[in-house]
Amino acid sequence: MREMTYIQALNEALHQAMSEDSAVFVLGENIRGGMRPETAGLDDAFAPGRVLDMPISEAAFTGFANGAALAGMRPVVEFQVASLMFPAFDQIVNQAAKLPLMLGGQAHIPITFFLMGAGAGGGRAGQHSDNPYTFLIHAGIKTVCPATPADAKGLMLAAIFENDPVAVVVNANLLRTTGEVPAGSERTPLANGKVRRAGRDATVCAIGSLVPAALEAAERLTADGIEVEVWDPRSLLPFDKEGLAASVAKTGRLVVADDSARTCGFAAEVAGLAAERCFDSLRAPIKRVTRADVTVPYSTPIEHAMLPAAGEVEAAVRAIAA
Repeated sequence: MREMTYIQALNEALHQAMSEDSAVFVLGENIRGGMRPETAGLDDAFAPGRVLDMPISEAAFTGFANGAALAGMRPVVEFQVASLMFPAFDQIVNQAAKLPLMLGGQAHIPITFFLMGAGAGGGRAGQHSDNPYTFLIHAGIKTVCPATPADAKGLMLAAIFENDPVAVVVNANLLRTTGEVPAGSERTPLANGKVRRAGRDATVCAIGSLVPAALEAAERLTADGIEVEVWDPRSLLPFDKEGLAASVAKTGRLVVADDSARTCGFAAEVAGLAAERCFDSLRAPIKRVTRADVTVPYSTPIEHAMLPAAGEVEAAVRAIAA
């Protein structure tokens, strides 16, 4: 199977989706002319009007995309940095999420919110470091966090062809990672988690960019005879509750690694689900490894201290596997 980078896999997904369905089009800021690698070549490959450069008004172009979706198109709305969705939050939460129900099911809104550059790292500071998936989930937006190039492609294709709004959250720290990617246009089903590494002693449910950190921690722990199962939910809403329960039933222990705030973060939801569904299987308290409850600072050393990483995952597993 071919190897490619995560960002190349996203680009291939967009090419394939636009080739498959003429209703698919992409809009955002600076996406024409090869300026953005994830949209490179689209403007040359497809008819005029299918790759649209928008003015710097996320609220305006997201509202425009909602209207296009109601009219039968399948827009992909790119936000160059995930935090830039906040100016369009009214259009996402009060329009895209609610209009299908407000219209009594007479219309769908098949729109993809393509959130590039999510997460912190390298001193990008507060307005460029959010992982806003918890906001989207609270609003009822289907949300996926691909951790590998193959899932970047498969989940993007699935999102584009869903009849509901879907957010694809792309972590900035994963863009240059490489992996095997199928050549076809297979879609990765939502609510279908994946065991990234099998183990018997503890489950680490790792989200998005923390999947590599969890795998790194698991490798270190093997030296001490602790075999960790790394489970990647891939889709946060809908969520693979049965997959999580099966892994925890096998290992009896759970650590949740989540690059969002601890208070009301996604790790709390996973821990709650496990407590409800897996209580009889649990042999130790559930541990969470998350961001600190603060805005991401500009200082790189302080940023490093407040973000979850492999060392914290390893320590959490050791605390419950002893």
